[in-house]
Amino acid sequence: MSTRQPIAALEEQPMPVRAKLAATWASFMLLYVYVDILNFFTPGVIEEIRNGKVFEFDVSQTFSITALTLMAVPILMIMLSTTLPARVARMANLTVAALYVPVTAFNVAGESWLFFYGLGVALELILLALIVRYAWTWPRTASSAAGRVSGLPASSR
Repeated sequence: MSTRQPIAALEEQPMPVRAKLAATWASFMLLYVYVDILNFFTPGVIEEIRNGKVFEFDVSQTFSITALTLMAVPILMIMLSTTLPARVARMANLTVAALYVPVTAFNVAGESWLFFYGLGVALELILLALIVRYAWTWPRTASSAAGRVSGLPASSR
């Protein structure tokens, strides 16, 4: 005789859009960094870095500042997605994600390990598309939707 009790279904709780955005930016950054780390195992990469070259660029303070800036923006988007006012956070996510599509796609240009970089870039582009989707479909409150329809601010109704 079995005394097994039925397993209750787990409650599906809605995920706030800010949490989705922050999690997706964090995933984007982790993937980006991991692809860069794995790149060090590509034959010849370490030698090129020791000789002062990354991809086709000279290793210099300008290169390092540019690379840091390119990575600082998505890193900061994790925090900004959760702290900026909703309208500003939405626009920032739409803008930054759209700007990072060509930046991300550039990373596959001229690479000899096309499948490795292709997979990394494809996954990064999927994450950027999710960010655009989450920001684009950011839920609206009933009062703000009614205000847009009537043309009156919510406080004047």
